[in-house]
Amino acid sequence: ARQHVWQIINDIKSRGKSIVLTTHYMEEAQTLCDGLAIMDKGKIIETGAPGDLILRHCDGLDRENCHLETVFLKLTGKRLRE
Repeated sequence: ARQHVWQIINDIKSRGKSIVLTTHYMEEAQTLCDGLAIMDKGKIIETGAPGDLILRHCDGLDRENCHLETVFLKLTGKRLRE
């Protein structure tokens, strides 16, 4: 179902339409979004294109393995559940 929704979103984007997508899945945001806002505790803490955010916040990190989730964790100071 998730892949089907991604396909629908990409079809809409290909027609030049805008979509407002709310997600907790950074992989989804990185794959589908041209621009995004990262929020924490109800406040926008960073905005930009996924690739730009990765470049901006992955200094000193292995950029090949740095993803939007890494950026979110760095910006919020949160950690993945163990």
